[in-house]
Amino acid sequence: MATKADFTEQEWESLQKGVTGAGLLVSLSDRSFFDTFKEAGALAKHIAQGKQNSPSELVRELADIHGTAFGLTSSPDEVENQTLEALRSAKTTLESKAPEELDSYRQFVVEVARSVGEAAGGGESAEAESVEKIRSALG
Repeated sequence: MATKADFTEQEWESLQKGVTGAGLLVSLSDRSFFDTFKEAGALAKHIAQGKQNSPSELVRELADIHGTAFGLTSSPDEVENQTLEALRSAKTTLESKAPEELDSYRQFVVEVARSVGEAAGGGESAEAESVEKIRSALG
């Protein structure tokens, strides 16, 4: 079973950035100020649940996230591009170093994105499109 020690610092950052970026990407797809608070709460809650409940040791370690790896001034395009690149990199890393963890990672990231999308009403089509981009980047 893979753990943080099996990855370089850069690989680990990509794995974590993919998780938080997925939530941010969905949140930014339908920009309503008040929804952002609900979505941020959903992102934090779902990551905390992953830390406590995932059967994957790797997912539990990944869920120990502090910050988002994005700056406050990151544009929606920057968040999308960097998130999708982090997810593609994470997929490649997991395929080579921990293929048995790829499904757990994929499931965790997509669940985080979905929970953020469901946190606030409205914008379902834009949010669904973002979730599909995330799914596609993970193969």
